[in-house]
Amino acid sequence: MKKRILLLAGGQSGEHEVSLMSARSVLSALPRDQFDVTPVVISKQGRWLPPTETQRALESGEAATGGDLVLHRAASAEGYDAVFPLLHGPMGEDGTVQGLLTLAGIPFVGSGVLGSAVSMDKVMTKQVLASAGIPQVAWALAARREWQAQPDSVRERAATLGYPLFVKPANLGSSVGISKVARPEDLDGALNLAFSLDRRVILEAMTAHKPREVEVGILGNDAPIASPVGELRFDADFYDYETKYTEGRATMHIPAPLSAEVAEQVRALALRAFRALDCAGLARVDFFYVEETGELLLNEVNTMPGFTTTSMYPKLFEAAGLSYSALVTRLVELALEER
Repeated sequence: MKKRILLLAGGQSGEHEVSLMSARSVLSALPRDQFDVTPVVISKQGRWLPPTETQRALESGEAATGGDLVLHRAASAEGYDAVFPLLHGPMGEDGTVQGLLTLAGIPFVGSGVLGSAVSMDKVMTKQVLASAGIPQVAWALAARREWQAQPDSVRERAATLGYPLFVKPANLGSSVGISKVARPEDLDGALNLAFSLDRRVILEAMTAHKPREVEVGILGNDAPIASPVGELRFDADFYDYETKYTEGRATMHIPAPLSAEVAEQVRALALRAFRALDCAGLARVDFFYVEETGELLLNEVNTMPGFTTTSMYPKLFEAAGLSYSALVTRLVELALEER
């Protein structure tokens, strides 16, 4: 008997359109002899679109409006065996939708409330990883209220980290609101931008040498496996929103040209992070590798990475011999096993 799958796409984050592209790929890849898939697109306003408007949004790849409030009948997932919440960023990858589905008692692909929420929040991610002994760049936290009341204390914290440094909103994806600050006189503008998007901001030191950016995919629940390691190369000062989503600005190299020893270190650290953050199902774990010093520094963990057929996560497992169709099928199986 076919399993009935509810596929959620779109959402309220800046990665709405990326989610729609991912959903089209997953829709075409889930075997029709095993699954009966119903897509539902969530608009940028948080409304759940009916079938006709969902189909229109998926075909056009553009943000849609209208639809029902979040307490739509589909939100209860009644009549479905599992949900694939293919949503990125806030209001999708941060534990909110996962909490809704948990209350509904329906299995879903990916991490639960805790793993999703902690991994989405850069502050909590860093604190958990530090407690697990996983190396990261030096960093500091700043709060909006503190910036408003005692700006000099935030400036002093930045000076302690040294310039250049990065300023990042704590709870956004897609590199939105991130600034590279080369000089102290540029700090205030970067902080004002970040605080306009989030009440908490991360200050991150840069490595002494330009790092390579390497990534690994994780698949599984209690016994996860790591993919081969890939490397991301790009022609930009850093991997910002424009570079990330402009065709031709970045290239993937799988497997990454690393020694076997370094590649195994990346995979082992990624698995440690996955477990420390209580992730499930899948994640893509990103690292900085500083060749000159041999340092491996964990950058971030994505619990619902981009999922088009050309995205890094499925390409990493394709290199391990797992086709795109087999990968998405396995993710649904893991959701059913976990819950």
